[in-house]
Amino acid sequence: MMQTVVLLLLISCAVNGAQDNLNGAKPAQCCDGSVSMAVGALTEKVANLMDKMTQVEAKLDQTETELTQLKSITLDTPKIAFSASLYETGSGDTGPFNTVTPLKYKKVYANFGSNYNPATGIFTATVKGVYFFRFTMFNNLNSTPNSFLVLKKNEEQIVSIWDISGSDANDTGSNAAVLPLEAGDTVYVELQANRQVYDDQTHYNTFTGFLLFTI
Repeated sequence: MMQTVVLLLLISCAVNGAQDNLNGAKPAQCCDGSVSMAVGALTEKVANLMDKMTQVEAKLDQTETELTQLKSITLDTPKIAFSASLYETGSGDTGPFNTVTPLKYKKVYANFGSNYNPATGIFTATVKGVYFFRFTMFNNLNSTPNSFLVLKKNEEQIVSIWDISGSDANDTGSNAAVLPLEAGDTVYVELQANRQVYDDQTHYNTFTGFLLFTI
């Protein structure tokens, strides 16, 4: 509205000024100092508005670029995740064995990417990235607990769960780790020598992992 009023004033002043010049008359009073001040104020407001619009456009361009990058990352990230429990059917103790033995979690709930092998119990990374792993344990049902599990990356011991003392045979536990892996690295849960764990259709013993992000 202000722009329209000022524009009309300027047009009126221009017309009157032209007529006055032709008639040799004194210029119209509408183009006095107050109008000049109004025009100056309007010019400043328009300049400020243009600056703000430029800033908004720059932010919109930046946001669009970030969204494009995010879409690219999301679409390019491999979908790797698995979850499994120890027994597919039946119940009973696993172990003891004379040597350390990777547990074979046979009931597979999910295995996106097919990185987990239920025949061996071993997860093998196919892409370099950061992964999350978690495993749970239910001890044996003997009067004295005798359970000891270790999460391993290749041959390296990472974290463990154990219960080898006390009189309560119905104990559970869990542990987890975030691990950087190279393509070809393996992760598995190892039952220690002369130890055992119990499982049944309630599925107490589980092994889960998934890719957080590539690196």
